[in-house]
Amino acid sequence: MQAGKPVLYSYFRSSCSWRVRIALALKGIDYDILPISLIKDGGQQLAIIEYLEETRPTPVRLLPQDPKKRAHVRMISDLIASGIQPLQNLSVLKKVGQETQLAWAQAVINSGFGALEHVLQSTAGKYCVGNEISMADLCLVPQVANAERFKVDLSSYPTINRINKTLLTMEAFQVSHPSRQPDTPPEFQA
Repeated sequence: MQAGKPVLYSYFRSSCSWRVRIALALKGIDYDILPISLIKDGGQQLAIIEYLEETRPTPVRLLPQDPKKRAHVRMISDLIASGIQPLQNLSVLKKVGQETQLAWAQAVINSGFGALEHVLQSTAGKYCVGNEISMADLCLVPQVANAERFKVDLSSYPTINRINKTLLTMEAFQVSHPSRQPDTPPEFQA
């Protein structure tokens, strides 16, 4: 670890860590990763994207300057990060029970994606809100990957699919992918 260099406490498959890795890559911030376990000792998580935006708003702004667009970005980000993702996290799935985990995850993701697809039909351009990458896009990609992991049929969500495919072609989204992290187990590596 280099003195003065930011350290990201990261778990390879954490949606939260993934969103932060994308933000760091888009902003061109060099950082060290300190792998942590989200399973051992209950795990630890940190919300940092808005802090990065406030302290390092360039080269890419993750929150638009236009107040209406910024509100849309926060609404979409919140819908994904607070309304969908927590309901299919490990801690919730353990409570649901092994035999119903897949059905539960699919149901909550489909419910959330139905609402998200509706919102995106009025906000999306090339990305979730217009034609500039935003914090909403950083939330979308990890959640689509979770949907795929839980075998959700994504054919009913054309806007989500289109945006996700566009984002996955970008270097920041590729280098931050869970399959390319230092703590990725061999069976999950690309």
